[in-house]
Amino acid sequence: MPDFVRTVPPGDDRERLTCPDCGFVAYENPKIVVGSVVAEGGRILLCRRAIEPRRGYWTLPAGYMEMAETVEEGARREAWEEAGARIAIEGVLAVYSIARIGQVQVIFRAGLAEPGIAAGPESQEVGFFGWDEIPWQDIAFPSVHWALRRWHDMRDRPLAAPATNPPEDPRGTRPLPLPLAQPAGSAL
Repeated sequence: MPDFVRTVPPGDDRERLTCPDCGFVAYENPKIVVGSVVAEGGRILLCRRAIEPRRGYWTLPAGYMEMAETVEEGARREAWEEAGARIAIEGVLAVYSIARIGQVQVIFRAGLAEPGIAAGPESQEVGFFGWDEIPWQDIAFPSVHWALRRWHDMRDRPLAAPATNPPEDPRGTRPLPLPLAQPAGSAL
């Protein structure tokens, strides 16, 4: 089996892992994370992480999508796996691009479809928190802060266009070099 090399394939504009023998390109693409801000009676479901990264910190029920599932199915699965919660999805709350770690996060607004929660194997504990009870200093990731604030802003309103990365918070983003070189004969 040949060793892949990092090179710019013909017609491309960036280095890729490529087989020098047959030219096969192993594309590396962002991972999709799906999750939900699950609210019940004005309280928000949070999970204390039992795994790295950020073990012991609080997060939303969320995780990587699996093959052959929709973003909604993935969000429902993650809520069940991490918090033993059966959820009813209301709609997309936010879409965040975390370019520095190759993630796109699709966060839904949801409620419980049936009563009951229980910590799953990736959670030390789970619970519902009022807005003033959220352990803000112990939140695992910047995008959880963003999603919680978006939920708070939209909690009594119909969902509109999803939120995106806050312009005042550059964590997770990095600008692409401009202008991007365009291969000969290509159109934007």
